[in-house]
Amino acid sequence: MHHAGPSLADADAVALLVHGRGGSAAGMLDLARAIGGDGVAWLAPEARDNSWYPFSFLAPIEYNEPWLSSALALLDRLIARCGEAGLPPERVALAGFSQGACLSAEYAARRARRYGGLVLLSGGLIGPPGTPRDYAGSMAGTPAFLGCSDVDPHIPVERVDETARVLEDLGAEVEERIYPGLGHTIVDDEVAAAREILHRIAIADGAAERFPEA
Repeated sequence: MHHAGPSLADADAVALLVHGRGGSAAGMLDLARAIGGDGVAWLAPEARDNSWYPFSFLAPIEYNEPWLSSALALLDRLIARCGEAGLPPERVALAGFSQGACLSAEYAARRARRYGGLVLLSGGLIGPPGTPRDYAGSMAGTPAFLGCSDVDPHIPVERVDETARVLEDLGAEVEERIYPGLGHTIVDDEVAAAREILHRIAIADGAAERFPEA
């Protein structure tokens, strides 16, 4: 586990940063530095062999078990750790890129409740086309940002659209931005959107002055 920023006991908000296939926790902390926010504790777990599950997120879900369930359980433990430090889910933002965005999306849908925010960069819900999306619970106005290219070689834009619809049906406040011709990467506009979500958590805690302008 990589940690940057203040301790959980001293933080205004927590961002759980979930890396993509072949990525690393250290790489996600580079993203944290780009986003900024002095009051944020950044927690970045790292998967064994730098992959959360072995097959495409579009493969039948059973192909990616038991690794998928293990990764979801890790996020459960991190959310619980934040709660023990006095930071409930509504003060926690889940953020991921690529495979990490897919894992974050699936976690938020399966554990639907109010979170501080959800930032999905080039990712979507897990499972092949036609997977039932009968998730229970309510995200209760959780701000959710989805950013992706329309020609991403790994993430079909249709899955991003579907994910946005499912999150809206679960009660999230969704913003989806599709970037023409971009590829599989993160752009400054997405960084600014993530910063804005963390800024909103800080406003709720009266600590907005500790965040840069979005």
